[in-house]
Amino acid sequence: MANYIAVSIAWTIDVRPMEVREIEETASKIISSLNKAIIGYEKELKLILVALLSNGHVLLEGVPGIAKTTAVKGLARLIGLDAVNEIEIDRIPYRGLSRVQCTPDLMPSDITGSLIYNPKDLKFEPRFGPIFSYILLADEINRAIPRTQSALLQAMQEREVTIGDRTYRLEYRDKGKFFFVLATQNPVEYEGTYPLPEAQLDRFLMRIVMEYPETLEEEKQILRLHMARLREPIEELDKVIDPDWIIAAQESIALNVKVPESTLEYITRGIRYTRPEMFEPLRDLLLLGASPRAGIYLMRAAKVHAALRGSEEVLPEDVDAVASAVLNHRLIPNPEKLVELRMSGETFTSSYRIAREAIEFALRTARKEL
Repeated sequence: MANYIAVSIAWTIDVRPMEVREIEETASKIISSLNKAIIGYEKELKLILVALLSNGHVLLEGVPGIAKTTAVKGLARLIGLDAVNEIEIDRIPYRGLSRVQCTPDLMPSDITGSLIYNPKDLKFEPRFGPIFSYILLADEINRAIPRTQSALLQAMQEREVTIGDRTYRLEYRDKGKFFFVLATQNPVEYEGTYPLPEAQLDRFLMRIVMEYPETLEEEKQILRLHMARLREPIEELDKVIDPDWIIAAQESIALNVKVPESTLEYITRGIRYTRPEMFEPLRDLLLLGASPRAGIYLMRAAKVHAALRGSEEVLPEDVDAVASAVLNHRLIPNPEKLVELRMSGETFTSSYRIAREAIEFALRTARKEL
């Protein structure tokens, strides 16, 4: 097995109740720290934190060179996980941050682990893969073969891995151990890639699309930030929280942030109106709408967004803020509309545009009926 510096953890944490105001203040420090090292993506960085506190996973999509990987590494530093080589829980070693570069020859066992024969003890022993971590960064997930993608996505859903005849947990909430996957993919390249099927995309709570910086001033700020540096700015970030804060915040938000009946009605109608068979005006845009699970994820994300602005009550504005990221990869565009946009010059952005239009239309209609 690889050489690690082992740090043993044997305690059980008490998830102390947190005030929403405390969660807001700490989250603001995290986002503010990230914004100092990553310019022009405040909204996207906040959505990553929303997904983490919703106990979900994120697919980061964008062209190369726009700080997708940097954002993940920066978040790990702020949680104090970047320098953790090994944390042992129930005799299982977990890393703080693991990075897997997905390639077509990557096998499921390269991620989950496998049994290795020990000639000294004359028996097979488990060799734990990089998925045994707090945060797993799967770079360019669409370059992995479907078999490997399925193994990773199954672990994301079940939060456990089977090696040999034993099943190992990836999450120990009572010990402050969470499991968070951030996968990246480049939407431009198609050669040598294996697009994720819609059913597997649904395992991600959010697909966050990172585009180029919006303004010229943001581009200049990026250059100024790197003008006198040879290292990445994220290497200067200091830890803000411990990993167990994430678990405590997740539990407190789930328990304390309420969804009024009017907002629940808004979420329900918004989800139903993305389904063409139930809402005729969207037949031109979509073939398939959002599932009930999408509604659950949307509600969870909206609760976290409300907490991050210091509120114990979810408003329709919170739903609007996270709806696109939660729903855009769960809607199947109408092929005719897709071809029409691509013929007009839009390439990989055409599916995003259709999803965005459909989501905005559905929510706008739902709001009128409240």
